[in-house]
Amino acid sequence: MSERTAPTAPLRARAEIDLAALRANVRALRAHAPGAAVMAVVKSEAYGHGAVPCARAALAAGATWLGTATPEEALALRAAGLPGRIMCWLWTPGGPWREAIEADVDVSVSGLWALEEVVAAAGEAGRPARVQLKADTGLGRGGCQPGDDWAALVREALRAEAEGLLRVTGLWSHFACADEPGHPSIAAQLGVFREMVAYAEGQGARPEVRHIANSPATLTLPESHFDLVRTGIATYGISPSPELGTPADFGLRPVMTLSASLALVKHVPGGHGVSYGHRYVTPGATTLGLVPLGYADGVPRHASSAGPVLVEGKWRTIAGRVAMDQFVVDLGGDEPAAGAEAVLFGPGGRGEPTAEDWAQAAGTIAYEIVTRIGTRVPRVYVHEEQDG
Repeated sequence: MSERTAPTAPLRARAEIDLAALRANVRALRAHAPGAAVMAVVKSEAYGHGAVPCARAALAAGATWLGTATPEEALALRAAGLPGRIMCWLWTPGGPWREAIEADVDVSVSGLWALEEVVAAAGEAGRPARVQLKADTGLGRGGCQPGDDWAALVREALRAEAEGLLRVTGLWSHFACADEPGHPSIAAQLGVFREMVAYAEGQGARPEVRHIANSPATLTLPESHFDLVRTGIATYGISPSPELGTPADFGLRPVMTLSASLALVKHVPGGHGVSYGHRYVTPGATTLGLVPLGYADGVPRHASSAGPVLVEGKWRTIAGRVAMDQFVVDLGGDEPAAGAEAVLFGPGGRGEPTAEDWAQAAGTIAYEIVTRIGTRVPRVYVHEEQDG
């Protein structure tokens, strides 16, 4: 992830990351779950925002855990000097288990093959692994099935714990439909999770944390908070579901603003085709603005002829297809200078579109809009200093 702390020359494009907004979001999420610790999930470069700067800001605001998907992400945080508890959960055979154990990373285990590899790595490392057992309570992805599979995993984990090879630090699961209020699977998963936790504890497990709540559950399901909540997209000020409410409804502020400098403004006659395939033809004489961002930068091609852009205080719409490196907006005769700012999305406070507006235009979710912004776009961090 490219990092910049301040622009030193005009930029083709930039993703401005407001770390004060991120810190405020973490404090708001802590208030939503006052009885639980907060894990800031910084997987996939903090959903496109930059893992290390965002992790530091989240910890400064009171998050006590960091979460990643892959072990490589977790180890990169440790290599950057990030302290405290780090958990990662997406493992494949071969590890790197030993490296994670030696870096004091909590590792998730969903089945016996992984437990066996963890135990072997702990023996090689000469120190116990921190292991969190994941229960599949109904999502059907990772996690151990209830019943005999869970009983076997718990039994073998506690046997290894008795031998000093690991410490069972957590029991956890993940919701399938927490972003759909009232979905029957929510209560069903909570019930299964309680049963699986009770079984493990009845066998002697003494976890430090039990957790199942993601961003939507943190915001709307206090009965799911247990000891720890895992806040992903909400940390970055984006609502996990428009049906649940806007960011402002939850006291959150979007952290990323994506903008570019117009590369060209020109007059064209009516009937002029625009971009590949001429899916847009000018209805009359007009001006076109060239925005130097494309699908190689993460602008979704699915937003062709639909994506909104703010130029000189007015919403414009992408004219025709998004190309690899650029797209065009019809300026309707207005004549901003080359270099004028084109804002694709931001918090919305200046009238600019939001990531949710882009999600609607592209037929996707706001998670994807921010996460897909590529490494050609410099991240420019503002408000890096802790609030007074």
